[in-house]
Amino acid sequence: MVTIVRQLLEVLSDGEFHSGEELGRSLAISRSAVWKQLSKLADLHIQLESVRGRGYCLPGGLELFNETQIKEGLRAGVEEFLTDIRILDIIDSTNAYASRDLNRDRVHGTVYLAECQTGGRGRMGRTWVSPYGRNVYLSLVWEFDGGVAVLEGLSLAVGVAVHRAVSALGVADVSLKWPNDVLRDDRKLGGILLEMNGDPVGVCQVIVGIGLNVAVPASVAEAIGQPWHDLSDHNIGRNSIVAAVLSELLPMLASYPEKGFPCYREEWEKYHEHQGQEVEIRASDRVICGIARGVGENGALCVELPEGRRYFSGGEVSVRKR
Repeated sequence: MVTIVRQLLEVLSDGEFHSGEELGRSLAISRSAVWKQLSKLADLHIQLESVRGRGYCLPGGLELFNETQIKEGLRAGVEEFLTDIRILDIIDSTNAYASRDLNRDRVHGTVYLAECQTGGRGRMGRTWVSPYGRNVYLSLVWEFDGGVAVLEGLSLAVGVAVHRAVSALGVADVSLKWPNDVLRDDRKLGGILLEMNGDPVGVCQVIVGIGLNVAVPASVAEAIGQPWHDLSDHNIGRNSIVAAVLSELLPMLASYPEKGFPCYREEWEKYHEHQGQEVEIRASDRVICGIARGVGENGALCVELPEGRRYFSGGEVSVRKR
């Protein structure tokens, strides 16, 4: 269901001034109702400019997700892997929404995009700050036959796909952090969250969640709680970003059961932010220090310790400050 706020933003997205009377006519509501709806925009971290005699505008405009534009931006041959694109307004999270759909229907190849998330999630239960219409919040459902064994290293392969997409858009200073972060200038640009449903040894569905910072408003910057980066200096539209990501992600998922992670291992290590650096492995209440030496064929992190090399398939990795 399209909300009145969404309808207002569709009119205001051009960055031009629109009078309250014009907005009321467009939405078939009164001017007082228009004002009431516009007052909600501050809660969405959307800055509205108001000038007497001219009306209201969104400085710089706002690019909302558009299915047609996304499909037009896909690389040739990619759309055959795509079942549907579902554009959502304000929801809890795209992964949660996709998970609910799994209980009602077969949604293999379906993409979910949200303008805003109220309960966006990162790894280890962290909150993913999700302001309206500024970033990319995307989930894609893909079905695999073979259970978890087929999925080894998949989150890292998704990272490679995202890296390829962002690089193809002209962003050069991007790297990957094990196991699921996308960095820019050693600050968080995006994250990946995979969730599995179904039979762990048979047919299962994986929800591939991807969040990318595109143009983070200053009003939410402090809430992120860690060093971050976005793509605002490149002026790339969100629909173009989604098209680029899907152009890499969909073919990768389609061929993953045959290729597996070894096909992406060397490329992942090439862009590994911590390759050859001293890192800390934090697992439960333990801290283990060593040198990052890439990953194994199953995506486990290889760390060189005084007693030899050891592989880790979980935990939080961070570079030690020298």
